[in-house]
Amino acid sequence: MPLKAFRGPKVWLWRWRRNPLKRRADTMEAWVLLGAWLLTLLAGVLAGLAAARSVEDGLARERVEWHPVVAHVTERAPGSAGPESDSSDGERVWARVGWTVADGSAHTGQARVPAGSRAGTPVTVWTDPQGHLVTRPVTAAEAHFRSALIGGLVGLSAAAVPFVAGLVARGRLERRRMDRWDAEWARLGPQWGRMTG
Repeated sequence: MPLKAFRGPKVWLWRWRRNPLKRRADTMEAWVLLGAWLLTLLAGVLAGLAAARSVEDGLARERVEWHPVVAHVTERAPGSAGPESDSSDGERVWARVGWTVADGSAHTGQARVPAGSRAGTPVTVWTDPQGHLVTRPVTAAEAHFRSALIGGLVGLSAAAVPFVAGLVARGRLERRRMDRWDAEWARLGPQWGRMTG
């Protein structure tokens, strides 16, 4: 015989229905579960949306503020210069480059250049408004993907807190309910045996 026959049919929302056998602990457990689910949903959605919006805004600001600048290699780059070194898929190495920003001040830094580049070779680098080297900003599509991914991860992490707290609270309520049942059974069990004998 299947196990379902022993348990009886599953009744949805049984903790919310009127029932003379329902105890106060059942009602408390129902409220704890409802609160935990609502907080899980709310915390996950709000934290995820806030994180995604923050990342998207930050990346959009980078696309507006960061700009390309022509820099020049200051000393010969390591490696051998070959016909593939001028192509975009050739070997690239770190080398010191120098550039001038809009206010006329000179800056130097390390950038990836084709292997074997001679001193004075022009390369394009990206700088922030202060003239510091930065990476190329992401495109709008990449920013959207990155913000959605980070928002999803933050939302899941934020939702885990009330979810786990609800599971812990429900476990404690269930343990307390079982302890009460044991106490009642210890008190009433011996009387039951006398009534049936």
